[in-house]
Amino acid sequence: MNKLETRTALSLAAVFAARMLGLFMILPILPLFAKELQNSTPFLIGLCIGIYGLTQASLQIPLGLLSDKIGRKPVIIGGLLVFAFGSVIAALSDNIYVIILARAIQGSGAIAATTMALAADLSREDHRAKVMAFIGMSIGIAFAVAMVVGPLISQVAGLSGVFWVTAVLAIIGILLIQFVVPTPTLTKTHRDAGIIGDYIKPVLQQSTLLRMNLSVFLLHLLMTANFTVLPLIFRDYLNLETTQHWKIYLPVLLISIIVSLPMIIIAEKYRKIKVMFVIAVVLLVLSQGLLGISQASFYPLMFAFLLFFIGFNFLEAVQPSLVAKYSDVNTKGTAMGVYSSAQFLGIFFGGTVGGLVMQSWGISGVFIFGALVAIVFLIVAVSLPKPDFFKNQVFKLNLNALQNIEKTRNELLALEGIKQVAISSEERVAYLKIDRLVFDESKLTKFKSE
Repeated sequence: MNKLETRTALSLAAVFAARMLGLFMILPILPLFAKELQNSTPFLIGLCIGIYGLTQASLQIPLGLLSDKIGRKPVIIGGLLVFAFGSVIAALSDNIYVIILARAIQGSGAIAATTMALAADLSREDHRAKVMAFIGMSIGIAFAVAMVVGPLISQVAGLSGVFWVTAVLAIIGILLIQFVVPTPTLTKTHRDAGIIGDYIKPVLQQSTLLRMNLSVFLLHLLMTANFTVLPLIFRDYLNLETTQHWKIYLPVLLISIIVSLPMIIIAEKYRKIKVMFVIAVVLLVLSQGLLGISQASFYPLMFAFLLFFIGFNFLEAVQPSLVAKYSDVNTKGTAMGVYSSAQFLGIFFGGTVGGLVMQSWGISGVFIFGALVAIVFLIVAVSLPKPDFFKNQVFKLNLNALQNIEKTRNELLALEGIKQVAISSEERVAYLKIDRLVFDESKLTKFKSE
């Protein structure tokens, strides 16, 4: 990557991390403050945890499309201002209904799709994946940090203190966008990284992508439902002070990452992705069963918690890769946008239904519900077709190749190893799916812009 792309990757990763950190910090602590919030019930606590996912899912695609028309930075800055506004409302209230409203406002600042589109505007086609990878890694880091920092801040400054920190993080994000993130000279619609309105319907009609959307919906439903009760277990069953919860989260997250990395390598390098996918979902099923029967036993509980995060971390890393493999070459960006919306919907339903189950059937009921969700997830995983391991590649076309687009497309398709071709005359680029085992990169020289 050149200096501009490196600056883009690092600064946008920081913006994404600051915002996601603010959202994630509430996850391990909100149930612990139920008694301090007016009108609080387990159902309303769950709704409060998950409500931001509903507004995120509803507005992410519309705001992404809006950014194509008015520019990326205005949409991102506006979204962060809305997020900060919601955080301030939450910080000033101890009424659960007001905080639910505030969380919904936070989610209305749905900037994920727009941020990815800005990253695409600021990176060359052959380095775009690296920039996206930096941003993707920042989400995982933010989640791990939030699990540790959230309980510590809440112990010192209470729940309102967490929301004030969240507001400050949003302001930091705005400053980064305004003064650190480069401004693109031209805003384009990128088929590999942006959402195209005309492609939403075809994406929703593709059965395999629908199953992937259901998969990520179920994964995040499960995760959020679990966190409606896990902090309570650590406090009430293990007798751990809130400031000590990081001693559970940190080692479990680190060990689960270490264990899931070889699983990811086996899945991608050795093309065993479906087998490992099914194994990861089986780990989720086992974790829910164990969590349901081991709440008062430290080591069985920790083992179950670890199983959950091994499966979760693997699936978080691999599911986007599967979406890219299953989607057509020219609908990848749109497919990822719809997939991300399904993820946020899962967060909403997980928090809401998890809280309702907790209120009606207690902690064990949440894990029984989780086991049923994981079994449905397993059925979906088994039904997925074996994916092709074709690589997505994008390159800029030279003027000669652009003179007759249909001829260029046919010539590219005739090359051994090229499976799909889409050409955007507006972007002056070709989007390919290639089989790396047989493709000869040098064959593209005559089509490439220098």
